Amino acid sequence: MDREDDHDGTLQLASSVQSLSLDPSSSPSFPAAAATATDDDPLSPATHFATPSDLCFELDSLQDLAARGQWRAVLDKVTRARSLSLLSARPPHHKLVYLAFSLLALFKLRRFRDADRELHSLDHDLDSPRYRYESYPDAYPGRSGSMLPFAVRYLHAELPLRLGSDRADTLDRLYGLLDLVRSRIREKEGDGVGAGARPDLWRRREAFLVASICRHHFAHQEFDVCLLLIRELLAMDPSDPVLLSSLAYVQMQIGDLEGCRATFARVEGLCGQRSGVEFENLVGRNRALGFVVAKDYQAAVREYEACIERDPADVVAINNKALCLMYSRDLSDSIKVLEGALERVPTAAVNEMVVVNLCSMYELAYVNHGDIKGSLSNWIARVAPDDFDSSCTRI
Repeated sequence: MDREDDHDGTLQLASSVQSLSLDPSSSPSFPAAAATATDDDPLSPATHFATPSDLCFELDSLQDLAARGQWRAVLDKVTRARSLSLLSARPPHHKLVYLAFSLLALFKLRRFRDADRELHSLDHDLDSPRYRYESYPDAYPGRSGSMLPFAVRYLHAELPLRLGSDRADTLDRLYGLLDLVRSRIREKEGDGVGAGARPDLWRRREAFLVASICRHHFAHQEFDVCLLLIRELLAMDPSDPVLLSSLAYVQMQIGDLEGCRATFARVEGLCGQRSGVEFENLVGRNRALGFVVAKDYQAAVREYEACIERDPADVVAINNKALCLMYSRDLSDSIKVLEGALERVPTAAVNEMVVVNLCSMYELAYVNHGDIKGSLSNWIARVAPDDFDSSCTRI
């Protein structure tokens, strides 16, 4: 959800799926399911649910709409549930889950003032007794802790920057949330791994927050902070190939090419011990970036083509192959690569960075680029999710 990037016509090379997306990925973009994840989960992990709606009213429908990018429909569903008092007779966590989906939809639609008003419906203290299980013993017998969804805390942290405030406010909140997550990890690991401990969930949240914080520092070229944060995570999991690749990308940015090559070699060794297209393509994309740095664009194109052959929806490889062709002065073929991807895999390729790059290529290649971009914009309007930023076409 970070919109610090300006659609200024600069051709953008993506090093990873996370960097390609204008939203944190979390989620990839931020996953809809994360909006339902509370600090301890609304009910005991020992309890089994046949469907998501057993956990929260019509949760499966909300998740389906979110997964398809129908954020306006999500807001309509939340508004209807509230106006008809469909949640009033249900346990308190139902209202908080709906609030999380409403906040997420408002963020996706860049309606940050409305998101601010939504957050003002909560107590100023997110750890208020109102949001704790033990305040409702009849609804949650034997439960304790916060029922506030983690997504609400995260979006609360990200909001000040979206409202035009000093980014320090957002960073302060993100670091505060990271401290909270790490304290919970220490608690859970101190209790031992078992039913209800879930340290793996909190580790994923820690990695998600570190990625979000790094994104903010990276945008302001504060690479030393990014290196410090990534290395803190690597100290706990030194064999994570994705995390190591992130380290290499930062090393590349600061000009530590020897360190970058050594890190990429380590990633390749680790991925050689694992099976799966995602690991093969991670190695292939890393190798291609090395060729890009060396200005060997044809070799980079071959690596990206191998990635696309293994996974036709690898939008990072598609995007970067097109740019390498353009750098090789083959503007016509670079345009064909991106146009072909939009036609074959629109779900993956209808992405702001891909469209920005394609429009920049149109401007370089055609005198009547305004008409061509207009046709592209009309097509995107029919197929894109609600949160697609149409300003990236620069019409």
